[in-house]
Amino acid sequence: MSTDQKINVLYVDDEENNLNAFKASFRRYFNIYTAASATEATAILNANQIHVLITDQRMPGTLGTELLAQVVKEYPNQIRILLTGFSDIDAIKDAINRGQIYHYLQKPWNDVELKETIESAFKVYDLKQKQQNLNEQLTLVNEQLEFMLRQKLLS
Repeated sequence: MSTDQKINVLYVDDEENNLNAFKASFRRYFNIYTAASATEATAILNANQIHVLITDQRMPGTLGTELLAQVVKEYPNQIRILLTGFSDIDAIKDAINRGQIYHYLQKPWNDVELKETIESAFKVYDLKQKQQNLNEQLTLVNEQLEFMLRQKLLS
């Protein structure tokens, strides 16, 4: 990932005011996508490479932790953050265990803290991507070595 490319962040919250405030606060630093529901979020995730997913917990239809648990399978390298106004310990445990969250923050957010958290999350994302690429290269090299060894044994 190029250092001059912006980080793609998806923020999911059913409150329009929070979506607008998030976009206003962070659009200078990141490519911001917003969704008012898990359904909207899924459509955005399917159409865009999202590096950091941030979701509220309490939303109609699908809870934030349910969304996180759903996307972890399809986007394992994506970094997930739970940002909520409620201190529900069961939701936090669920987010950690099922949604494999990177960080938990409470509303109202502190702009500086959240910006630093997103930047830190992206560093983890980038490292995961690099590790995946190196693993793929290693697998390819191993396959090539095995092929060459088989060819040598046959001759």
